Amino acid sequence: MGRGPAAAAGAGLAAGRGGQPEAYCHRAILDAIRYLVDNGIKWRAMPADFPPWDRVYAFFRRWRDHMLVREFHDQLCDQVSEKAGRGAEPTAGVIDSQSVKAEHRDQRARAEHLRERRPYEDPTPPTPGDIQNAEDEGGEAAAR
Repeated sequence: MGRGPAAAAGAGLAAGRGGQPEAYCHRAILDAIRYLVDNGIKWRAMPADFPPWDRVYAFFRRWRDHMLVREFHDQLCDQVSEKAGRGAEPTAGVIDSQSVKAEHRDQRARAEHLRERRPYEDPTPPTPGDIQNAEDEGGEAAAR
């Protein structure tokens, strides 16, 4: 079998399955899914050039449930990297300063928001004398 997502789809789902042969080519199903994603259409708005939308959706669900969609993605990324002359695995990452600043700004804004909503609390714990004085005041009020 060839290399690529269509080959993975055939190898991943056809092995060990019996029954009637499938009526639609996996390549046509993949093309229909790519068209749907690229153009942002709904499943039911699938053009007549592709297999019926319910069959395409059934294949997509089956591939998704068998984790083949992730495998398709990974294989395509590897092929693109190899064609560009890079290795299949990434060797570096980029973090720009704006991303870091935005994260700190968001954290600071959340902290300020929480401070605004929280009632004032005295940061010093009460002393035993404070507790005794509060009890005395309550007792005097009850005696009156």
